This record gives sequence, structure tokens and C-alpha cells, in this order.
Amino acid sequence: MNYLDLYHHWLRFDGLDSILKEELQQIQEHELEIQERFSQSLSFGTAGIRGIIGAGTNRMNVYTVRKLAHGLGEWLHHENLAEKGVAIGYDTRHCSVEFAGEVAKVLLHHGVKVYLFKQICPSPELSFAVRYHEAAAGIMVTASHNPPNYNGIKVYGADGAQISPHITNQILENISRISDEFMIPVADLSEAEASGSLVWLGSEIDQTYYKNIASLAFQTNDQNKYFRIVYSPLHGTGRLPIESVLSQRGFEHVFVVPEQADPDPNFSTVKSPNPEDPASFQLAIAYANEQQADLVLVTDPDADRIGIAIRDENNQFVHLTGNQIGALLLYYLLSQRLERGELPSNGAMVKSIVSSDLGESIASHFGVKTQNTLTGFRYIGEFIQKWKQTGEYKFLFGYEESYGYLIGDFCRDKDATQACLLLAELGAYYQKQGMPIHQVLDTIYKEFGYFQETQISVTLEGLEGSKQLKEIMIRTRSNPPSHVAGIAVCSIQDYLQGVEGFPKADVLKYLLEDGSWFAIRPSGTEPKMKCYVGVKGSSSTKAEEKKIAIKEYLADWLGF
Repeated sequence: MNYLDLYHHWLRFDGLDSILKEELQQIQEHELEIQERFSQSLSFGTAGIRGIIGAGTNRMNVYTVRKLAHGLGEWLHHENLAEKGVAIGYDTRHCSVEFAGEVAKVLLHHGVKVYLFKQICPSPELSFAVRYHEAAAGIMVTASHNPPNYNGIKVYGADGAQISPHITNQILENISRISDEFMIPVADLSEAEASGSLVWLGSEIDQTYYKNIASLAFQTNDQNKYFRIVYSPLHGTGRLPIESVLSQRGFEHVFVVPEQADPDPNFSTVKSPNPEDPASFQLAIAYANEQQADLVLVTDPDADRIGIAIRDENNQFVHLTGNQIGALLLYYLLSQRLERGELPSNGAMVKSIVSSDLGESIASHFGVKTQNTLTGFRYIGEFIQKWKQTGEYKFLFGYEESYGYLIGDFCRDKDATQACLLLAELGAYYQKQGMPIHQVLDTIYKEFGYFQETQISVTLEGLEGSKQLKEIMIRTRSNPPSHVAGIAVCSIQDYLQGVEGFPKADVLKYLLEDGSWFAIRPSGTEPKMKCYVGVKGSSSTKAEEKKIAIKEYLADWLGF
């Protein structure tokens, strides 16, 4: 069927949800809107689907969710994994509870055992639950830090990491055979519960997850009791785990931003529920000044990303980049392990190719291997699993510049609760030594070099936006610059054509003569084109000047 036929098929379906039917009736005279909703289906991005909630094959709704669940259920049945089951979690977004229930009902119809959370949970806890119950897969209903009109589904494999492209392709093949999404059969949850096919996950899994995180701490509880923290979950899932873990580790002065403490699917106090955005810290910083706090922690709605603000030399709060947070965590972790004689001779850390080279410099100083990966935490998870099996390296830390960090491998996705604990602890530890966090960061720069990074991104939504994203990548491949801001380009790594040791991906990375670099790629989770810049200077000022010059050149070259 073409998009108009699909539109009328949906409109004529008697069982269509009344809200969705009303949406479709309102666009009867708007062919471009109909085309936008029905000319394609939601595509798999980074190990899942994500999109605007609404009616249509290119929207998040009960029927698109059932299609994905059916594709997963068919794969599990074919691989004889139904009895191992699937863990299902969900966040605070619109329709998250409903979508989780629909996934459960479809999987149960396929004879798949289901472990369903009773209440909201962070994405990393869902990853933990997959491993804890030795399930075959996991589903997390979330759109992470996207705007409130979005929702999505992340799919996890048996190791707790986001699924591989190989499994994704098999699920997509199963989905492609669905002739009518309205005819996908579902089970009854009450009957499944009575038969034991549906298992509810409650406080037991929560407490076990929190205990594992608390075990990552280096310092005694007494060390932490006077350190003052303001925390915001941005209306998401982070409050319970982060308050619980910090309390377990002796932090007695943790203040949750009142206006952002409770779940709110509209994220009504922020323009964007994203800790990468300094604007999301406005209420938290104001509250931190009231409470005379030493540190501000902010997590996104599914509590996998964390941002922080620290006091600078003028006692004013400043927002740190994801790379700066990564450098602080890595330096603290490795120095603490070294001090305790717990730094393995085969230690390794994993970071994405668009993250700062500062991390590699720190790791090298401690004799720790750096493994670079493509963007997407599933690649970090793949190396953790590989090293577990081969014993070649001992995983110590994984991170991406986009505010995602992992210390303990008992889960295999970025985990804001783990990072919150270690960031709070390092703040308290250095404060005892008379060093505020900004001085620790300055010490790192002086020892390892003045690295700076920045990013340019442009949002290109809809069918036209998708077309523009492809055109930008074609244009940059066909017309590469020989110099950028007066610095010669010495090599180009085209990951779509193939770079040794990496899977193929639509990413271009340009290496410059002075050690600077920039990379361009379309986002795997948002309708955005992203350009990353990394530089190193002889001083903070020199690095800043170089970063600005390269960024300005690239914005003009890319037409951003």
C-alpha cells in the first residue's frame, strides 16, 4: 500500500484508539502531513526505535510498539529463547506504562516469559535486570532526553548491552512480514500472572541494583557526611536510586530540587530534559546557592546520562562538558585503584571516537589501554563482554562525550547513578584535601595537556530533514577541505567505506596536522546532524582560540 492507502486503512479500522482516530480525521486535507506519517515506518536507530507519539506508521503508538514486540517474539521463538524471558522497564514519559504493557502482552502471546517492572526504573537498571534474571533480552520504554512529545524503545541483548545489528536485522525481517499491525494477537496480563508467565519486578531488584552500585565506592561513609549536594532528576526516574545510593554511602546533605523531584511527562520546568544543555541546570543552580551546596548533579529522564555543575575560582557554578566529567571520573578511579594496589596490569578503558583525547592521555599515564569505539554504548558493551570471555583486558571504565559513563559492569549501559556516586565521592575526597573540584580539573590539564572540545548540531526533522542529512554527508565526502582554519588536513577516516577494527558506520573523521580533529555524523537517536571538534593547546587560552577558529570554519563549510 502507498501512504494514502495506509492512511485510509488506519482511518477505517473500527478498533483504532479514539485519540489516534481524531488525529487522523484532523489531517484529511493535509497530504504532506499524511505522507510524513505513513510514507515510512519508524526505523531502528541505536538499537531501538524512537519517534513522536501519534497516529501513523512513522509515529510511536500501540500498533508500532506491537510490531516491534512481535518481531522480537518471533526471533526469541526461533532461537528457542522464549523460556529465558524478557525484562521490561519504562520511564516517566507519556504512554510509557501503556507501551510496556503492550510489549508484554505481545511477547506473552508468543510464549515468552516476561519480567515486568511494577514502577518506573532507569534504563541501566533494566540492563541490570536482564543480567540478574539471565533473561534472553530486555525492553526499555524511553526516549531518553528527547522532547516530551517523543517516546521510544531500547532493545537489549542477553548480556545487558543494547542489541547488535545482527539481531536487529533479524527482528526487522520478522517485522517486514507483518501484513497488518492491527491483527497482531496479544495475551491477557491477568491470565499470564496467574500462570506464572508474567513476573512482576519490585523492591528486590531495586535493592540489589543499589547494593551493587554502592559497592563501587572507595571511601568510608564518614568521609562523605559533610559534603553538600543538590540533585535534580528532571522529572524522571533517577530520584529513588540516586537518593538511596548516596544515603547508603553516608551523604547526609543531599537536596533534591523540589520543582523537579516528581515525575512529569511534560518536563514542564525545562525547555529540554537534557543535562547536556546548561539551561536545564537553572533551577538546580539557584537551589544550590540557597543550600550552599558544593556540587550540582542532574540526570536525564531515564537516568542514564548525568551532567554536573561545580563552583569555579569565583565561587560561581559552571556547567562541565561530558569530556571534562569523563576526565575527572577516570583520573579519580585510576588514582584510587593505584593507591590501593588494585590497578590491574591489563586494565582497559573504552571511549567513543568522538570523545576527547584527554581520556587516552590519562589512561596511558596509569598504564591502562584505551579502546576506541564508534558512538553508541552497545559498542562499549561488546568489548566488556569480549574481555570477560577472553580475559585479555580487565574493563575499568567506559564513557562517551554525550554524558554517559559506566564503572561497574554488572549493567552494560551508561549509568548515571554509578557516576553520581563516584562524582559525589571524589568531590568529598578532594574537599577534605582542600581542593575544590575546579582545582582538580586544572591539575589534570596541567599534567596531561590543555584539551578542549566543542560540538555543532542542527536539527532536521521529518522527511525533508532526513533527505538533508543524507545530502550533507554526500557533500562532505565529495568535497573535503585540505585546510581547516589554516591547519592542514592530514588524513580522513571514512567509517562507511571501512576503517580497520571498526564496523561500518556513516561517520567521517578528519585528522589535522597539529593533532586537532573533527568528526561528522547523523545522530542515531535524534533527527540531528552532529559535528564534533577536538583540539589541544599549549595553554587554556591557546586551546580556546584554536577551538573557536575551527568551529567557525566548520559552521560556514557545513552551512550550519
